[in-house]
Amino acid sequence: MTQITQQNWPAFQALNRHRRAIRKFNTASIADEDIQELLVEAMLAPSSGNLQPYQLHWIRNTDLKAEVAKACHGQQAASTAAEIVVISASAAIAKHTVAEQLAYVEASTSLESKSKAYYRKQLGMFNKVLGIGASAIWMPLIYIASLIRPSLSLLPVGSIGSRNWAARNAMFAAQTIMLAAASKGIDSCPMEGFSASKITKLLNLPRGTVIPIVIALGYRASDARVETQWRRKLSDALITH
Repeated sequence: MTQITQQNWPAFQALNRHRRAIRKFNTASIADEDIQELLVEAMLAPSSGNLQPYQLHWIRNTDLKAEVAKACHGQQAASTAAEIVVISASAAIAKHTVAEQLAYVEASTSLESKSKAYYRKQLGMFNKVLGIGASAIWMPLIYIASLIRPSLSLLPVGSIGSRNWAARNAMFAAQTIMLAAASKGIDSCPMEGFSASKITKLLNLPRGTVIPIVIALGYRASDARVETQWRRKLSDALITH
């Protein structure tokens, strides 16, 4: 075990245990630089093919933030949050990333020719999957296939499959935001209870976009409910093969 590992592991354990879903925040504000730094770290989260099929919407406008909070069904976490980040995802965002990444590869002076050839092939494949493969015409076939083999229901094929794929990838960025926030002593609450149609309209998101999660950020109120944490035993969740 290296020295840096010995130093990092206890720190990670501490912040991972400190992170809780806080549903009531105090009135303290969060420095803009802190939020900016959280979002920078979120962009380093892993994603399939490094396609990063998501966007991070930092709701800074006070009136808009109040409307988004209402769209979160009046959850206290949303109404008391110092900041709100909405994460949207879509195959279209991934296609845009493909174009950006390909331009980076072609312009790179550090990548070897073998690496460039690999990325061209991979990005070309992803472009086809996100284009023709994301068409709704595949939905009946995927539906039938998933009835026979349920494991196929998560294939990133068809309009619904590609949206589900994008949403799954976005959750890596969401978790990174919350763990990064915990490292700064900032609390968070991931919210799945919201009106996606209302938030989509409020943010003027393009058709085909999904919102997998909304994250409330702030500092926990003195009377916030933080009870003893319970989780399933590892022995109940872990299956060793």
